[in-house]
Amino acid sequence: MFITIKITQCLTNVYHNLLSMLPYAGCKFAVSRVYNNWFSMSWSSQKTQAHDVSETEQTILFSSQSSHPSLQYSPNPNLSPCLYQCTATLKGNSFYVSSLTVDGDSLYIASSDGHIRLWPLDMAMDAQRAELSSSTVAVTNSSIKCVIATGNGLVSSHQDGKIRVWHAPRRNGSCGHLALRAVLPTAVDCLRTFLFPGNYVEVRRHRKRTWVHHVDAVTALALSPDGAEMYSVSWDRSLKVWRLPSLRCAQSVSAAHGDALNAVAVSADGHVFTGSADGTVKAWRRGPGQRKLALVGTMERHKAAVNALAVGVGGTVLYSGACDRSVVVWEYCAGGGMAAAAATLRGHTKAVLCLAAAGDVVCSGSADRTVRVWRRGAAEAGYTCLAVLDGHAGAVKSLALVRKSGGDHDDGPCDGCCSAAHVCSGSLDCDVKIWRVTISCLRVP
Repeated sequence: MFITIKITQCLTNVYHNLLSMLPYAGCKFAVSRVYNNWFSMSWSSQKTQAHDVSETEQTILFSSQSSHPSLQYSPNPNLSPCLYQCTATLKGNSFYVSSLTVDGDSLYIASSDGHIRLWPLDMAMDAQRAELSSSTVAVTNSSIKCVIATGNGLVSSHQDGKIRVWHAPRRNGSCGHLALRAVLPTAVDCLRTFLFPGNYVEVRRHRKRTWVHHVDAVTALALSPDGAEMYSVSWDRSLKVWRLPSLRCAQSVSAAHGDALNAVAVSADGHVFTGSADGTVKAWRRGPGQRKLALVGTMERHKAAVNALAVGVGGTVLYSGACDRSVVVWEYCAGGGMAAAAATLRGHTKAVLCLAAAGDVVCSGSADRTVRVWRRGAAEAGYTCLAVLDGHAGAVKSLALVRKSGGDHDDGPCDGCCSAAHVCSGSLDCDVKIWRVTISCLRVP
């Protein structure tokens, strides 16, 4: 069994490297489909063989080697030691976990088999009750790439190029099964673009579709700060803008990058950032009096495909993670100035696959099977790696971060209080782990 797991991990690494080198989104789609099918069958077989192995033995067997420190550590009088522990491991997924999102006190888990499961966070953090509290709230026939919460439901993006909008009816204070509200593009969008030849764009040789369609896997979604718009990116290299709650496609940038798009994030002042397999991050924004997004800058620092983006520190800092094993910190002027690389966080030994940020804390998940927790120091103190969360048996594919403080100081410095960050990590080993990280807040002189 141990040899089988090693082979699985090697092929997983080859898969991620191959995706970053393939020049065409269509090739990525084919490789991803073959890999997803193989990986699901492989891990299902391994889990059956390991049924009688205790969880402690599995943790020892699968634990990855510790990474080297990311930054040269220097004692900082403004920071106190960080305490962390894995409070629960949520099992029961037959396929790998592709995306996580938190909506209030609920943790939604999307997997590559097209299922969405729900765990109440208070029960998910209790190891003894975690297994009994899960429920499948939605089932689709396409692998899920991303899921986000909208306040009154969820939106999921899929391998088949579709975006599904879900409504979450609440009965007796609890959330039941999700109701499918719409599939994007809607029938109205399809009809209004169907009749006019000018609405068609060439997506492949001798094949055209209307501009409201994604023609490859939709890899990431993001909401505008006011919740009035949603942004989607795809392996077809396009960036699309959707109006909410009408669900109308308002704009499509057909060739936003030179290669497949893997990530999208939105800042508090309206900048839209996209990350691509071409190794660049691009910034988009509407100018005064303009109705459509326009390119305002291209940020180049990574040496390989960009896989993840996240915005933190009150929406003023952008983080990007890539296959070059680094997380780049970009700081930009809210007035529209070009973002500049302020720091590079190193320590992962393999590709960075996902990011999550809240306040001055950012978490990075990697193909090296670890999650690193970073903290932004005061003034010029830079970043410190507070913890390396190690315990998954496969690459960490998705993260969710819930920040709770002892006071009401989630995004700013506070005087001597402590905050508890709950980190939820989903992996290719089909498990979700809940980590509790206790962080002392910056002490204001």
